[in-house]
Amino acid sequence: MILSDKRILEEMELGHILVEPFRKDCLGTNSYDVHLGSYLACYVDRILDARVHNKIEEFKIPEDGFVLMPGVLYLGVTEEYTETHKHVPFLEGKSSVGRLGIDIHATAGKGDVGFCNTWTLEISCSQPVRIYAGMPIGQLIYFCVEGDIENLYNTKRSAKYNTRGVKPVESMMRKNKF
Repeated sequence: MILSDKRILEEMELGHILVEPFRKDCLGTNSYDVHLGSYLACYVDRILDARVHNKIEEFKIPEDGFVLMPGVLYLGVTEEYTETHKHVPFLEGKSSVGRLGIDIHATAGKGDVGFCNTWTLEISCSQPVRIYAGMPIGQLIYFCVEGDIENLYNTKRSAKYNTRGVKPVESMMRKNKF
């Protein structure tokens, strides 16, 4: 079951959902619009290795925007910090963003109950397109969970993306055992 706008507000009042900054005009019928933060990052090396720390270069999006190029993976970040303590948050791209040929996540559209952070975006595009900090980039949809939660994301020792920040975070795959 997806939460409605009224239910999202009720869950925020109860402290089960937090969005900072919160703007009521960003609340849709059954979602909340999130915006592109000020920073992007790209991997330094063209060939990435899942077992090592792949370095990134971060940069601030200029006032006059930045042109994304096809064939490059950009890491972005949401302007909004979110906390979700009883629901499963899903981040989807806005249709207006998709119609510009921009994908905002390769695989990681679902958050875990207990996720408390900004969202790192895995941005790619099908043709060159100029983007801007603060532009609407996605929407959060909240699903109810069936049953009790034993391991909230923010309390798991193995959670790799718990450090609050305003910059994109590179892959931490190297911390997995394989």
